[in-house]
Amino acid sequence: MDKITNSFTSIEQVAGQYLNNQPAKKTGDATLNGASFQDILKQRIDTQQTKSSELKFSKHASQRLDDRDISLSADQSQRLEEGVAKASAKGIKESLVIVDSLAFIVNVPNQTVVTAMDKQDAMENVFTNIDGAVII
Repeated sequence: MDKITNSFTSIEQVAGQYLNNQPAKKTGDATLNGASFQDILKQRIDTQQTKSSELKFSKHASQRLDDRDISLSADQSQRLEEGVAKASAKGIKESLVIVDSLAFIVNVPNQTVVTAMDKQDAMENVFTNIDGAVII
């Protein structure tokens, strides 16, 4: 077995000599297609925050809205999102959010409305498995 007698100071030198690759350019910032790692990371974080801040409705909640003939106005939707944001700020995981005469059970970490009901249905129900309530 031949012993390698060259002393290399970097993997780029090894790759350049044995794989006939061009040595990697050393810069202060690693880049990919002209974008720095920091730029790519920031873009991914911004995208995740945008996705996670969108309030979703579960299949069950959507069905309840249809069954109970409930439609949310733009103002009510905005207030519901504000209520979920307040619940999140307080560390609530499962919240009852009341907007006007509508009640919503929301899984706060997943930003998902689990069920929805109007005033008539809400009066007849006992709310369980919640750790907080927000009245908007």
